[in-house]
Formats: sequence, structure tokens, C-alpha cells
Amino acid sequence: MSISIYSATLPMMTRQLTALLRILEKAEGYAAERKFDVNFFVEDRLAPDMLPFKFQIQNATDQVKFTAARLSGKTPPAWPDEEKTFAELKARIGKALDYAQTFTPEDLAGGDERQVTVKIGGQEKTISGEAYFLNRSLPNFYFHVTTAYDILRHRGVPIGKGDFLA
Repeated sequence: MSISIYSATLPMMTRQLTALLRILEKAEGYAAERKFDVNFFVEDRLAPDMLPFKFQIQNATDQVKFTAARLSGKTPPAWPDEEKTFAELKARIGKALDYAQTFTPEDLAGGDERQVTVKIGGQEKTISGEAYFLNRSLPNFYFHVTTAYDILRHRGVPIGKGDFLA
């Protein structure tokens, strides 16, 4: 069985972002139940030297827009990383979901063979769309979604594997 670059990318990323949005909604319920400001999570992190929760959401959504745009040969939109509240982070996930919905399988057809230019180690490199997705985009996407999940789970939000897997 052969799968298209489209079916391996945007539907999977959309499903995972939708699960992440539901996880954020559970975090809101958890904060309300315990009577603390959900915005506490925005700057939270697992270790002092890691980037905060908001960065995890920003980067996960960036991976979606970059993957869709690069594999389709389009220029990705610029989304400044200005989110300061939980509501703004949820809106950013919504924006990424909306953007992903603008692409069709035909838009990404041949994207695995298309050459894309990315910065790796501070230097621009041109690689195939397939190598970009499998070696850069997909691992980064899951790393940041998982880290966002881990930060909330670490703080006691009642989420589990089923929430992550949607």
C-alpha cells in the first residue's frame, strides 16, 4: 500500500492539533475547578533551561503551516509569536487548523519530491520534501505537542494517553 504525502501529513497533524486543543480545554477546566488562573501554564516549563508552554504551542502550529506551505510550494504565512494568554494559544491552534483545511491532496501532490529549503544548524539547506517531513517536520511537531502535553500533565491536569491519541 502506498500513502500520499498529503495523507501522511495534514490529516495526521490536524487530528493531533484537535487533540491538543481538547487537552487545553481540560486544563482550563482543571484550573477553574481548583480556582487558579489558567494563564499560569503559559510560561510554565518542565526545566529552567527549556522554552515555556507557549513556545511548544507556537512551534507545533508552525510545523503545520511550514509543512503545508513547503510541501505545496507556497510561501508560509508569518505568524508572530505574541501569544500571552491561554485563550490566545487556543486561537493559534485554531488558526493552524483553519490553515491546514485550505490544502487539498492535489496541493501537496509531488511534495515529497519537491525541494525545500530549511535552516538546519543555522545554515540553509535544500532537501527533498520527503526528507524534510520525515526528518525535520514530523519529529519537531510531535516533540512540541508531547512537551505541551507533558507540562500540563506534570502540573496535575487529568489527561492521559487516550487524550493524546484522540
